[in-house]
Amino acid sequence: MLNTFQQASHQILPQATADEAARQEFAKSFKGFIQSTLLPGLTPVYNTRVAKAFEKEHGRAPQDRRDIRSGMVKDFYFQHYAASNRIAQELLWESVNVSVDRQLPELIERARELSASTKAKLVIPEDFVPPRYVTAFDIHCMPGGYCSEVTKDDVAVGALYDRGVFLYSMGYTGPNNDDMGRSVCNYLRRHAPDFKPRRILDMGCTVGHSTLPYKEYFPDAEIWGIDVGAPCVRYAHARAAGFGLEVNFAAMNAEETTFEDGYFDLVVSHILLHETSGKAMPRVFAEAHRVLAPGGMMIHADLPPFDLMDPFTQFILDNETWYNNEPFWGAMRDMDQIALAEKVGFDRSAVKFDTAPMAVMEFAAAAEGYSQQAAEDVAERDFTAGEFAPGGGWEVLIARKAEAAALAA
Repeated sequence: MLNTFQQASHQILPQATADEAARQEFAKSFKGFIQSTLLPGLTPVYNTRVAKAFEKEHGRAPQDRRDIRSGMVKDFYFQHYAASNRIAQELLWESVNVSVDRQLPELIERARELSASTKAKLVIPEDFVPPRYVTAFDIHCMPGGYCSEVTKDDVAVGALYDRGVFLYSMGYTGPNNDDMGRSVCNYLRRHAPDFKPRRILDMGCTVGHSTLPYKEYFPDAEIWGIDVGAPCVRYAHARAAGFGLEVNFAAMNAEETTFEDGYFDLVVSHILLHETSGKAMPRVFAEAHRVLAPGGMMIHADLPPFDLMDPFTQFILDNETWYNNEPFWGAMRDMDQIALAEKVGFDRSAVKFDTAPMAVMEFAAAAEGYSQQAAEDVAERDFTAGEFAPGGGWEVLIARKAEAAALAA
């Protein structure tokens, strides 16, 4: 069943004309049609045609996602599915870009006004250079990627991402695209009610979708969202101000931040890791450990590992690697995150997935108790829906830095 949520408007969200809104809704619906109608057809195609042809050619059944892919790419039904999926992705961004381009001067000016209205910090060093694994191509086919700027104080790609990611997720991340942050806050509320972090760092925050729930749940905490995209954090800062929330943002690389040792009590990320690289990901873990205070927690919400999926499901998900400019998508799932966390200093006994050997995050927007009305009621935010539950779509790595006494020993 398709999700019926509509994105909640806010002070800096690009507004669409009737024609633009129709194009955007078509792009979202087309993507929904592909997922609900074309995607399920891949299973019988594989079972009745591709697997048999592969076994006839190779004298054995397909063993892994790579074997399956080598057979499926030859099949016309898969070709039709893959082409449609790529076209839908490109249409999605194009439908939003029209609105952003038309309003860009007004969006920039509105961002300046909103940012000037808040005491929260916005830090964008003039000499900051984003990593090449982000700038070398347009991740998930978003024109300009996260870092492109075409004018002074540009917010274009931030605005594009804000609206585009709602269409990409077909509404399942909620009216404010904040499902993942809300769900991590739920986890902490339910399983660590006495944990009251004074400072929180959100790595790879993009436009702050998942950052803002931490300020709502921990209103007295100092919150920082960092990202390598300057236009994104510029937009994020203004967006947070529009919501009346004082949240600091900075253009900064999660591999090497400028924060002092032990500054934060909680370090989080939401779908950051699969957009880094094999060399960067261990550095992100090490930096999280460095900036955490003793007893602090690291929580990374991202994609579930391949080793708990059947090969055909791995093949389906790995299509993002091949057709959606997500080069680290599949490789990240093959990495042992617990081993990485242990290597940078986290005690193995304090590193876990919420439901061994992994946890997955339920979409709060689809969960019981998360209604459109509740989402729009800013005065009484609902943190009762959404948490980590088997059957969802996100892996959640949770690690706690050893207490001071243990570190000294």
